Amino acid sequence: MTSIDLVVVGSCNMDLISYVPRLPVPGETLHGSKFSMGFGGKGANQCVMAARLGAGTVMIAKVGDDMFGKNYIQNLQENEINIDHVSRTAEASTGVAPIAVNDKGENSIIIVSGANLLLSSQDVHSAENVIKNASLLICQLEVAMDTTLEAMKIAKSHNVTTVLNPAPAQSLPDDLYKNCDVIVPNETEAEILTGIKVTSVEDSQKAIECLLGRGCTTVIITLGRPSPI
Repeated sequence: MTSIDLVVVGSCNMDLISYVPRLPVPGETLHGSKFSMGFGGKGANQCVMAARLGAGTVMIAKVGDDMFGKNYIQNLQENEINIDHVSRTAEASTGVAPIAVNDKGENSIIIVSGANLLLSSQDVHSAENVIKNASLLICQLEVAMDTTLEAMKIAKSHNVTTVLNPAPAQSLPDDLYKNCDVIVPNETEAEILTGIKVTSVEDSQKAIECLLGRGCTTVIITLGRPSPI
């Protein structure tokens, strides 16, 4: 194995995108103008981008024993990502995200997590050797919370820096904050985690202090628009 810069524990989803003139109302059938498929999932997307930037990357994930899973593993390989710890299961389908996009660019998304939720603490433990030799572990919240927490605990026990992208945002156990070196929420996620609406420099500072108080070492709040924050 080449040197490991980072390990990503996270999701693999197939995006199934339909383009329609407008979003359908309940019970309505519409003709679409175009269909496309893409490789998604926050974890896999982060791993692919890091690999394309030249990092030595390992993906820890689970996909279904189906066409989507086969294609996903091939995509990771084509991006020179180590897939020794990407397993396949017959117990659930590969995660999918059917997406409808209208002419205004507005969308409606359904996420079926499937095999992502079967990624277990045992799967993470089987990858401890690669985690302990990495410089960085990156997690999100699209696999089971217990799995994410176990991965971060293993990394911390080996002095590996842990990074959490808390999306989709939800209530987090105290241990997750305590095992997180760097947490990177956007404005909306920061509000969900702290209850503080981030609309100013002062608000962002309050949210940062709140997250630091829960045990994180570093907090980075990303902005989705030009802002003085």
